[in-house]
Amino acid sequence: MEGGTTFYFVDAEPAAALAKAHALAGGSDVRIGGGTSTIREFLLADLIDELHIVVVPIILGRGERLWDGLEGLDERFVMETAPSPAVSSI
Repeated sequence: MEGGTTFYFVDAEPAAALAKAHALAGGSDVRIGGGTSTIREFLLADLIDELHIVVVPIILGRGERLWDGLEGLDERFVMETAPSPAVSSI
């Protein structure tokens, strides 16, 4: 991509995927992108140092549950929330 950003899609366990990402990045920091299941897998494997999550409002009762079974995150991370500005639909 413009600016030198490269994306790799890997089908592996979280620890192996992260090790490969670090190797490809020459030991630099890497960002992991994905949906709910990806976030949960990396959090459960304790492989996340910093997390930025964007939550999009959906109809209740649909989608995947992100926080179930991840109790204690507030003890591992400093948590901050910031509302996004309202966007009107056209």
